[in-house]
Amino acid sequence: MEKEMIAVGLDLGTTKIVAMIGKKNEYGKLEILGIGKAKSLGVARGVVNNITQTIQSIQLAVAEAESQSGYKIKDVVVGIAGQHIRSLQHSDYISRNNAEEVIGDKDIELLINQVHKLAMLPGEEIIHVLPQEFKIDGQSEIKEPVGMYGGRLESSFHVVVGQASSIRNVGRCIQSAGIELSGITLEPLASADAVLSQEEKEAGVALIDIGGGTTDLAIFKDGIIRHTAVIPFGGNVITDDIKEGCSIIEKQAELLKIKFGSAWPGENRDNEIVSIPGLRGREPKEISLKNLSKIIHARVLEIIEQAFAEIKAYGHEDPRKKLIAGIVLTGGGSELKHIKQLVEYITGMDTRIGYPNEHLAGNSDEEISSPMYATAVGLVMNSIQNGTNSAVKDQPEIVEAKTVYRAPVVAASAYIEEVEEVEEQPLHVRGQSKPESTQSRISKSFFDKYLDKIKNFLDNAE
Repeated sequence: MEKEMIAVGLDLGTTKIVAMIGKKNEYGKLEILGIGKAKSLGVARGVVNNITQTIQSIQLAVAEAESQSGYKIKDVVVGIAGQHIRSLQHSDYISRNNAEEVIGDKDIELLINQVHKLAMLPGEEIIHVLPQEFKIDGQSEIKEPVGMYGGRLESSFHVVVGQASSIRNVGRCIQSAGIELSGITLEPLASADAVLSQEEKEAGVALIDIGGGTTDLAIFKDGIIRHTAVIPFGGNVITDDIKEGCSIIEKQAELLKIKFGSAWPGENRDNEIVSIPGLRGREPKEISLKNLSKIIHARVLEIIEQAFAEIKAYGHEDPRKKLIAGIVLTGGGSELKHIKQLVEYITGMDTRIGYPNEHLAGNSDEEISSPMYATAVGLVMNSIQNGTNSAVKDQPEIVEAKTVYRAPVVAASAYIEEVEEVEEQPLHVRGQSKPESTQSRISKSFFDKYLDKIKNFLDNAE
């Protein structure tokens, strides 16, 4: 019997923290077993600024997901975002001693290690190295160099850089919440896995994930990630503007935005007014929906123009870099009324709203297929790819099994270990039968090393 792999993703957002437990069903779709969410109090613009509050929020989200699913969470894959993230393009090469020898993983590792020697700003670390295309002895556009011959191996890389202290703070919060860190993923990449199809990635697409504190951008072309960026504001600044512009409290501003807000000011007539209860017996406030949509429009315009500037910086206007599939909007901010039409109007590019339901099992709760859970779904998918069994059934069942079978403890544990080894082997063989691309191998091995680095730091810091 195949061992059940339970995957867990943790989305540390500015507005909410989401813990999601899932597994693959027999059709290869993602079945969500439990979801826990808590108000995010210690995170601002994707960066932890209050460790105690963040730990409490993580524990609340984890506890809710555990009680829903009946599983105990051991470790999580966490998403990294925030205003400290930046990316750059870099090309490097190595000269091989023997051109007659087949290029192997060791050569690629040597090339990767050279990328690590890049001089960074103080306090910064490379957190993601994504290969673009390889070149062997001048022959370009090689996607799979392993197995080929050549003397000079060259590659262009997309390098993602972040503040080491911010990433370590995330690690510290997770560890202090009583769970382990099994993987780190850049949030726009997790969202992309959840809402983009392979065809879109091939044709060329820009994913804009509008969160509470940040707007994440990921551009794909020819199936390869070409550009990433984190714009340091999102849906929260729209709420703040409504709060200031209408002189109301934040809770009311958020409700106004969700229920009556529109990104297109021409939509509302002048006489459309909404009445808001006054504080402590004060007179109710009357707010014009036209004015409300003007406030929202101004800020959404700013977010979209920033994202479009990044798309232009990538070189979208070059015919060879054209993004045929246009733009996909996701994240909580993409649920704002008429935002799709506004994006199409500003950019002139085809736009759709990205829902993570394509990868979800048919019986999934409608709420989970909302764009606001795109990152969490992507992180669970990432945890499945890593092959980590991140949660176990709650303890009572194991205790019950021990009382029924009164076998000696040593013999039972030895037998269990043997069974586990036998069970895991076929899984490993099955995984190997489907060849893994050089790009995903590089990405995985790099993340494993980076994860070890963070774990060592946390262990030594105690």
